[in-house]
Amino acid sequence: MKEQMDAVDADIAGLESVWEAGMEQAYDFYRAGAAPKVALAAALVESAVTLQRLGGPAPDPLHLLLGDLCLARASRLLAERGDQRLQVGFARAVECVSAAASGGPSSAPLRQLLVATIGGET
Repeated sequence: MKEQMDAVDADIAGLESVWEAGMEQAYDFYRAGAAPKVALAAALVESAVTLQRLGGPAPDPLHLLLGDLCLARASRLLAERGDQRLQVGFARAVECVSAAASGGPSSAPLRQLLVATIGGET
């Protein structure tokens, strides 16, 4: 367990405030059904969408950059895993909620889309 937390600590370096603001709870949720790196990638994506306030007022530059950093870390974690299905599924989930937030077709909630991807339903 300590090794898993050390790995998580390394992957959230610079994002500790985001971790404490809700990413940890999202990680715990996804960890119940996914490998640690996949769970962390999902939590990073959720945090990014929250930081970037999709569908709401534009975030300040710091939150926008933190959101970008979360997406970049999630992408790296999934690429390191080498599972293209997960990478594409996570990207599609972000595309769907982003499109819905900008007036496009409605979308299922991000968490539902990510859980479906992790479970192999997409």
